Amino acid sequence: MTKTNAPEEKMPSFGYRLKIFTGNLVPQLILFIYMLIALFPIFMIISNSFKSRDAIFRTPFALPNAQTFSMIGYDTVFSRANFSGYFLNSFIVTGVSLVLTLLIGAMAAFALSEYKFKGNDLIALYLSIGIMIPIRLGTVSILRLMASLSLVNTLTGLILIYIAQALPMTIFILSNFMRQVPKELKDAARIDGASEYRIFSLVLPMVRPAIGAIGIFTMIPIWNDLWFPLIISPSSKTATITLGVQQFLGQYVSDWNAVLSSLTLAMVPILLIYIIFSRQMIRSITAGALK
Repeated sequence: MTKTNAPEEKMPSFGYRLKIFTGNLVPQLILFIYMLIALFPIFMIISNSFKSRDAIFRTPFALPNAQTFSMIGYDTVFSRANFSGYFLNSFIVTGVSLVLTLLIGAMAAFALSEYKFKGNDLIALYLSIGIMIPIRLGTVSILRLMASLSLVNTLTGLILIYIAQALPMTIFILSNFMRQVPKELKDAARIDGASEYRIFSLVLPMVRPAIGAIGIFTMIPIWNDLWFPLIISPSSKTATITLGVQQFLGQYVSDWNAVLSSLTLAMVPILLIYIIFSRQMIRSITAGALK
């Protein structure tokens, strides 16, 4: 009885392994360089916020030490400005706008994806146009509308603007995701006697990655926006965190310690949210990109 030897596995050649290593190294190197470019301004803001004014201009790239360390910027922010009120206004505007955008957008997307009616394609085209045209082009008309509704210097006016700004993209993305949900599942629920609201609640968990991705891309622009708070709600009672920073910037003299300190405090909520929900954010963005 002859004994057959199994064919030996050939080790990958050095050239092949070098090609694989190089192919993995180049994208990682590009991402690392991009990370440094993106984090450098944040590093500069945070490190200089803990320096004296002279140190900011004399050694802007150095870390604070025993001679340059100073908390005067944070003292100025909390003594001269209603920073807690600005934070509260930003939280209210961002939170309410985000919740209402996702709720209204999800219901509209469900209707467009589930029911075929006359004008369905026209509405989809209308939403696409809304994505392509920046809402800031209509600033004058929006200001006139808010003035006629007595919504100038109110958080309600800002919330309505941000909802209108985010709805086209929200409906467009969610409707595409909801079309991917198996029709058999929804028909089976209808046969079992489920109402349309119950079917809608069953579909929502299946498009959770899209909701997460939309939430991320909606929340950050609203929190960082300066344009509409400056035009629609410029009063101190309704000022958001980004508008509150502007009071330290003057035409001739700027309190850079207070500016950098307030910018650092404004970044804290977004950084905390990213640290806590980073994995969920990456999954949501990746799923949205794949779809």
